Amino acid sequence: MEFIFRIILNIKIFLINFCEKLTLTILKSRCMKNLLLIILFACSSNFIKAQDTLTMRSGENVIVKIIEVGSNEVKYKKIENLNGPIFATLKSDLYLIRYENGSKDDFSNIGKVANTQELYTQGYNDALKYYKSYKVTGNSVLLASAFPMYGFMFGGATAALTSLAEPSDENLDYPDMSLMKNEYYANGYKTAAKNIKRKKILANFLTGLAISIGSSVAIAAALSPH
Repeated sequence: MEFIFRIILNIKIFLINFCEKLTLTILKSRCMKNLLLIILFACSSNFIKAQDTLTMRSGENVIVKIIEVGSNEVKYKKIENLNGPIFATLKSDLYLIRYENGSKDDFSNIGKVANTQELYTQGYNDALKYYKSYKVTGNSVLLASAFPMYGFMFGGATAALTSLAEPSDENLDYPDMSLMKNEYYANGYKTAAKNIKRKKILANFLTGLAISIGSSVAIAAALSPH
């Protein structure tokens, strides 16, 4: 009986030890799985946070790396191909940019931008309507050109110098500062302003030269003996 009792006792001890080891193995396995899940979650969270996100007006979210935010468009690279080409999208097609540092740029209040040709034409036409500061330059050319006897020399030099100078920004008289930040609108406006200024200078030079010739003839006639 004692022998049988010892056998049963040893079997019981073996089963207890086996269960303890099995339990520890299961617990370790679960801990490893949980730890692995935590690591994967942290890495994926950091990966997502480390990227920029474009939210399009269509509702689509695009994970990208922002290269440049310009006055009219946003340049970026696709996150799955950072060594690939640079893409661009208009700000008017965007709703929001979420940057990797957590900051945001909201473009929801930007209206749909017209195409580049329309913006250039709008700028050109606005200059025809609003640009008036050419009058100061034009009047100085007129006065210099009208000088008796020396009008061609004085007026010609003044006209040449002023026609070569670009209209300064403070004298452009543009109606909307935000529009001038768009390069296509600004190019159209400045081109028209330059043309207006040069035409006015030429017209005033010819007018002043006619006055100079007329006054010179009158002076010469007055001074000539009868």
